[in-house]
Amino acid sequence: MYKRHILNELEQYLKIFPAVLLTGARQTGKTTLVDELAKNKGYYFVTLDDDLTLSNALRDPSGWIMALPKPVIIDEVQRAPEIFLAIKLDIDNNRVPGRYLLTGSSNPLLSPDLADSLAGRMGILNLYPLSQGELLRKEETFISRVFADTFKIEKVEPLILQNLYQMIIRGGFPLVQSLQEMQDVKRWFKSYLQTMLERDVTDIANIEGLREFPRLLRLLALRSSMVINVADLSRLLGMVSMTLNRYIGILEAIFFVNFLPAWYTNLGKRVKKSPKLHLCDTAMMAQLIDIDEVRLQNDQSLAGYFLETFIFSELRKQKSWSSIPCELFHFRDGDNKVDLVLEKPNGSIVGIEVTFSRSLNSDDSKGLRHLQKIAKKNFKRGIILHPGAQIEFLGDDVWAVPIQTLWV
Repeated sequence: MYKRHILNELEQYLKIFPAVLLTGARQTGKTTLVDELAKNKGYYFVTLDDDLTLSNALRDPSGWIMALPKPVIIDEVQRAPEIFLAIKLDIDNNRVPGRYLLTGSSNPLLSPDLADSLAGRMGILNLYPLSQGELLRKEETFISRVFADTFKIEKVEPLILQNLYQMIIRGGFPLVQSLQEMQDVKRWFKSYLQTMLERDVTDIANIEGLREFPRLLRLLALRSSMVINVADLSRLLGMVSMTLNRYIGILEAIFFVNFLPAWYTNLGKRVKKSPKLHLCDTAMMAQLIDIDEVRLQNDQSLAGYFLETFIFSELRKQKSWSSIPCELFHFRDGDNKVDLVLEKPNGSIVGIEVTFSRSLNSDDSKGLRHLQKIAKKNFKRGIILHPGAQIEFLGDDVWAVPIQTLWV
């Protein structure tokens, strides 16, 4: 079993909030993580994936909640949103921290009523697929290093490109890591997608035609790490924009897709600028568009999109437990772009450009230089992540750094 780096943060939340909700896509390891807590800290455990338990919870939410021993873990809580009000009432009578630990495969903030009912009473954490550091049993410190006053990074061993392709194709879902044959990986993802559509989608929405989703999923996979164009997707699918937006909203709520907002100095412009789309996992991308390592090696343009989503996913995971609070963005201003921008609450930013090229030229730092000009004193430094082994200072707080520094 892999040690999850977010465990310490989860334990800290349980010391503060009467209820803590651990969310994330199906099969990211939520149940395994909380089951470990249940054994070590005396939590009673119930899962709403059990049909009889679910039926009892839905029949009498208040009575069911009152009868549960406390502290309690309630797994897959999104299947019975009716119990949130009962939890609120119980918490109002007893605000002892850590009485409820909930897990869910969809975002409860999708429902304003649920969000309002537990405001100030419930802390929310996201659990993502395994990071490379978790797979290697190392805790990553990349975010704290790039924001440090002095940027220090030690020399790293060269990264074998084939190993990088394998990391991308295999992704981070825990159960996939033990599968030796790629045909078994295909079978697992086929089952995963079927369960996601039949359970997670229908849990939060009444969808008449699930048959429309597989094609939508494939088109979204083909557009991962791109700025989303709903009008273009709508035309390709023959679907009205309102319906498409609803479907994409559902996929965002079950953590299948993520939207990376645009960064700009003017906060109002950030809202207006288009977000980038990223799928939840690069292995999922590969299975949806049916490609393997060989295809990635032979198609550098396609590999570039996969690599950007891979790096985004790694940073998003690290952000969830990092001691440095920050948010993730992308930057685009005319022809100038930066793949990822990390911003601290004080406005300090680090720009990150991702490239598969081992030989860098002036164009690779063009977007970072432009970002530096716009951000002015808030620009901490720029990082170009590349698959080589050399660490190079390019001047004016811009560095070229090997990709593997993310997890070593």
